[in-house]
Amino acid sequence: MKILRLIAILLPMILTAFWVEASKVDTLAVYSASMNKKVGVSVITPEGVDKGERLPVVYLLHGYGDNHLHGYLKLTEVRRFADCLRMIVVTPDGDSSWYFDSPVDSTFRYETFVSKELVSYIDSHYPTIADRNHRAITGLSMGGHGALYLAIRHQDEYGAAGSMSGGVDFRPFPENWDIKKRLGEKGEYPDNWERNTVLAQLPQLKPDALRLVIDCGTEDFFYEVNCNLHKELSRLKIPHEFTTRPGAHNWKYWQRSLRDHLLFFSDFFKENDSENN
Repeated sequence: MKILRLIAILLPMILTAFWVEASKVDTLAVYSASMNKKVGVSVITPEGVDKGERLPVVYLLHGYGDNHLHGYLKLTEVRRFADCLRMIVVTPDGDSSWYFDSPVDSTFRYETFVSKELVSYIDSHYPTIADRNHRAITGLSMGGHGALYLAIRHQDEYGAAGSMSGGVDFRPFPENWDIKKRLGEKGEYPDNWERNTVLAQLPQLKPDALRLVIDCGTEDFFYEVNCNLHKELSRLKIPHEFTTRPGAHNWKYWQRSLRDHLLFFSDFFKENDSENN
């Protein structure tokens, strides 16, 4: 009995360790013609992709101060999720870009890089299902803003999108996170600050154009702006999943959020597989 109990305790740990190490991680430097530089990118491919097999892709955007090598790879189980859910996960470096093409700094064109150059590169070099019904994007904090911003502006590329504790309206934070370096001083360039929030993109979004999942912790400094986004989406009758739960702006909260988002996208991909069969 003692041996059986020990096996019962150790087996999940052994399996988790196996799953974490099974997937393959490529660390790339992808050239951006729009910025004339190479950008760091991590690509997670599930274990045992068969010859001829094609997989859906999730683009995962990091937050301010992070990069493609830290955060998700070191502090979450994203590799295990990629294995279990049979999806490719791509995490690009976003610097402090907020993932738009800066109107004041032509060297920061991360909207073009992520949604055009990188998508094209990944579809050319990996066994993807290269259509919007098998391509999703999400991210946390700055990356949550980026994911919704890019998905709404590039509905031809993405079929689903999410935001975890996203900075979906940064206007209340004019001195934070290098936003003024990307948009100019708020007082001097107010139109830049108005045009580049997620809220400002919503008129481009038609009902059912994107499958959306959004969450934020109730102790997060972005909680209010996420609630405002939820209210505006509801007013416009845009279907979306919106979840709040106790939590702050930290990895303890995002570890669960990431799992929930990837499961949400997995269901979306499977629905499209069923419709095509």
